[in-house]
Amino acid sequence: MRLLGGGKGARDNRTHQVSGRHAHMGMSVTISAATAQDAEHILKLQYLCYQSEAELYGDYAIEPLTQSLDDLRAEIADGPALVARLGDEVVASVRGRVGEDGTARIAKLIVHPRMQGHGLGGRLLDAIEESFAREPAARRFRLFTGHRSEGNLRLYRSRGYVPVSREQIGPRLTVVTLEKEAASPAAFVTSA
Repeated sequence: MRLLGGGKGARDNRTHQVSGRHAHMGMSVTISAATAQDAEHILKLQYLCYQSEAELYGDYAIEPLTQSLDDLRAEIADGPALVARLGDEVVASVRGRVGEDGTARIAKLIVHPRMQGHGLGGRLLDAIEESFAREPAARRFRLFTGHRSEGNLRLYRSRGYVPVSREQIGPRLTVVTLEKEAASPAAFVTSA
């Protein structure tokens, strides 16, 4: 099912039902376009989710922990941005943007700790890739993570991403950039 339509900034209110082991109390997780009203919930979830990364690298000044609500709202407006909800609760999110060079940069894929390990991160990653694939300029997907973030690296590799560069940011952190080529739009049409 399509999640977002059209070009930059277009929104589609349809949702994607996510069922299986991670549905709690008989409720389904739904994935849909994020709105400005979701910003505060996303920021709180982002703060919770990045605590483990900050601890892993010994740096609590990382951008996801210091981002302002206004900056987050701007990222949502520039879209695409997706949220996953369990009932009314935002339990996961991802955002991104297509650059002029045709690279779709995917950022801040977060899943509430109690919802991790059940495929929700992979489903969100697939959903944002699908939304980017309808952008005529999206030729490849790019994301990054820290070199010790094994769960992130495992997820990204399982979805076809390959490391393309490593950059030492500080004494404890090396950022690994991963990419994969975007599938042709026809591939999404035939699989829909």
